This record gives sequence, structure tokens and C-alpha cells, in this order.
Amino acid sequence: MIDPFGRSISYLRVSVTDRCDLRCVYCMAEDMTFLPKSEVLTLEELERLCASFIGMGVRKIRLTGGEPLVRRNVMSLVEGLGARIGAGGLDELTLTTNGTQLARHAEGLVRAGVRRINVSLDTLDPALFTSVTRWGDLAKVQDGIHAAKAAGLHIKINAVALKGVNEHEFDRMLAWCGEHGFDLCLIETMPMGEITEDRTDQYLPLSLVRSRLRQNWTLTESAYSTGGPARYFDVAETGTRLGFITPMTHNFCESCNRVRLTCTGVLYMCLGQDDAADLRAPLRDPAVDEAGLQDAIRAAIARKPKGHDFVIDRRRKTPAVARHMSVTGG
Repeated sequence: MIDPFGRSISYLRVSVTDRCDLRCVYCMAEDMTFLPKSEVLTLEELERLCASFIGMGVRKIRLTGGEPLVRRNVMSLVEGLGARIGAGGLDELTLTTNGTQLARHAEGLVRAGVRRINVSLDTLDPALFTSVTRWGDLAKVQDGIHAAKAAGLHIKINAVALKGVNEHEFDRMLAWCGEHGFDLCLIETMPMGEITEDRTDQYLPLSLVRSRLRQNWTLTESAYSTGGPARYFDVAETGTRLGFITPMTHNFCESCNRVRLTCTGVLYMCLGQDDAADLRAPLRDPAVDEAGLQDAIRAAIARKPKGHDFVIDRRRKTPAVARHMSVTGG
């Protein structure tokens, strides 16, 4: 699949649910209204869609949410997609999780073929963690992370950089990740969905964070890539990597190789644009065969835009994109 700007689309992010057992302040409103179950694709339908994408050249799938591991029987999807890893299929199946359910699923993920996961963790302070997530238990998440490490999963910690909230913790987090052999990736907050807080108060440019970290750490730019938007640096003192995802201070759209499928069968060709394609209708239409489904996917890829329109500005009170990250897939 080649988009209008010559980019090969080989990476599919799949949101298996919009539901989550946390309410992170930069991601969701506290009183979220979730999708009715009738609108959500079955796990079998999600697997069929994924199979179509694999047949068209997708080589990496990341399962996301919401929190993917809260969906009932989600491991059946993981196992089904894991069986497609190999020649002519997927190169990699990965997962992004908040870690709350990892302790009971880590070994099953490894058995299914998952080798690498991202865990969202914005602070190592228990009280602050509860505040940022509104009711999360840091100890439970850390237990899950250590279970994942023991099962053999390579772990990358994702932390959203929030001004005045966790910016004092990045040295500590980098040291903790180094101690346990985890990579760390810092992410700028994105203007997606209405939330209680003012994002202009949350926004922290990662160029500033990187400058601060260099006072204590030796950071050398790395050619390492996981196929996503992060730009990595080797950390000499720990032997691990530090990544930066900077949709605000450095647009990474020129190398975008991914599209996002929601749990309702909506395909977003760009995280920062509202244009989308409904794949649920052709998926459920008995008159549409596999070739017809792939035609619908191909038509959507032909509309992939050049880049996103993320802006955080006090004069612009509405988010750049109305939908929450949990709907699109984190």
C-alpha cells in the first residue's frame, strides 16, 4: 500500500476497545461515555480486518485501546494474530498497555508471539500516579511490569511530559529504566478530545526536556527505530535508549508508515486529522468479498494526508481533533 505521497503503509495500530480502567488527565474526561457494545466489532471481525491489511502489505500490528487487556477474551485475538507472524505475514505483533492487567497476561502474550510491549507510565511517585490516572495503583502497575520482564518481554516505558506535573521526574525515571533494562520514551501532550484541564498548561516541549537531561546524561543520537515516530538516543550511563515523540515541536509526518483502526471499524489515515473511512459497512456486507474489502482499504489509503494539524494555543480553545485518543487508539 502506497499513499499519495509515496509512503509505504506497513504498520497498523488497532484499538480493540475504547474502554480503560484508568482516567489519565491528558487522555480522558473523568466521566467518559464509552461506546455501546453493539457498535464495537467482534474479535473475529477485528481479526478478519487485520488479515486483509496483512494481505496488502502490513508487517507490524500494535494492539492498543483504551486499555486492550481489559477487553474480554482479547487473548484470542492476540493468539490469532500471533499465528500470522512469519514469512508472508507479520514481522511483529506488539501491544501498548497501562500495565494494570500485565501480571496475569504477560506469559500468555509471550506464548502468542509478542516479544515487545510499551507500558504507559508517567510517574514513579505513588501519590502523583493516583492523581494523574485519577485512581490508579502504581504498585499494581509495577508488579505487572516486573511480571512482563520475567516472562521475557522487552519493555519500553512511555511517559507523557506534563509541565508542572512530572517534569521533575525524568532523571529519576531514566535511572529506574536503566536499572531494569527498559527503554524510556517521552511524549508531548497532543490536542485530542475535550478534557477538564487546559492543554496549554500541560504542554511541555521536549526540546527543553532533552536539554535538561543532557546536563546529567550522555545522549548520543541513534539510528535505532521501531517503525514508529520516536527519535532515539543512546544513554551511555545505562546502555538503554531514550526516545522522544514530538508532534508539536518536530513534525514527524514525512516518514509516516501507519494507519489506525478503531474498535468500531473506522480507519483513520492520520492521527491528527478527522478524515476517516468506514470499514465496518463493507466488512459486514455479505455481498462484499475479500477483494471488495481490500478495495475499500485501498481507497482509504489514497486519501491519507501529508501531515497533521496539531496546535496548542490559548487562543484556540477547542482541541485540534475532537475525538479522544482512546477512541483512535493510543
